[in-house]
Amino acid sequence: MTSATLAGRLDGLLFFPVTAYGPDGALDVDVFRAHVRAGIEDGAAAVFACCGTGEFHALTPQEFRTCVAAAVEEAAGRVPVVAGAGYGTALAVQFARAAEEAGADGLLAMPPYLVAADQRGLLRHYTELAAATSLDVIVYQRDNAVLTPGTVVELARVPGVIGLKDGHGDLGLTQRTICAVRGELPPGRPFLFFNGLPTAELTARAYRGIGVTLYSSAVFCFAPDIALAFHRALDTGDDDTVNRLLDGFYAPLVALRGLGPGYAVSLVKAGVRLTGLDVGEVRPPLSEPDPAHVKMLAELIERGRALIGAPGGGGRA
Repeated sequence: MTSATLAGRLDGLLFFPVTAYGPDGALDVDVFRAHVRAGIEDGAAAVFACCGTGEFHALTPQEFRTCVAAAVEEAAGRVPVVAGAGYGTALAVQFARAAEEAGADGLLAMPPYLVAADQRGLLRHYTELAAATSLDVIVYQRDNAVLTPGTVVELARVPGVIGLKDGHGDLGLTQRTICAVRGELPPGRPFLFFNGLPTAELTARAYRGIGVTLYSSAVFCFAPDIALAFHRALDTGDDDTVNRLLDGFYAPLVALRGLGPGYAVSLVKAGVRLTGLDVGEVRPPLSEPDPAHVKMLAELIERGRALIGAPGGGGRA
């Protein structure tokens, strides 16, 4: 798949599935397949397998390859599959090649493991990763991998690097980066920007104000009806619905997410279990959310459904 093709297909809600484990903690591929299949059927525009929400950090290389291959088979070309790749350069390259062999369409380049690198080192890291396969690469900016506009311009010139996912949240920096890339790249060269903050809906309006319309939705994992209703409202300028969901669902969800470390993953996984799909618990070093907080999440989902006029009740969200 060419860069232009993948870039053109990433339009809509981006689905970051959780990784399913059985009662013994081992990978449960059948449940993972069901989760991915449900997301595609519910309207996901792309599947980002084995990324942050999918506990990339907790997977062995073989588990990673198995999950990516399963996602590719479930997608069956209907939507693109992008796989995570991270750690140091040597390991990131190994994961990238495994993803390519499994049939993925692209890579989400996670921040390098632990080290605080300078801009020259980060540029070299992502350049070597992009050169290791024929897959398109989206660089994930956050934590110890925050890039200057100049570095992003250099990355945008690297063959195969097609975008930047911003999980840092500095809108001023992102705007300056957009301006720099727009001013330096030749017309027609695709380079995408994504809002990658946790519960991205909360900041979706702000990012849209600087031209960034793509975002990843963790809510889509466990309440796709709510996520899609919000996305439609944004696209159509339905401010009443946007405000209603922000005030009554998303802002309280962000407050709930802030009650425990790792809730950006573990609470999402608990939400998927609330739909009736037993995807298991998170792996260490993450811990399960407090049962009281899971109950609050269930109540919040019901409130969100009431806000969009959808029926509540059990079953898959």
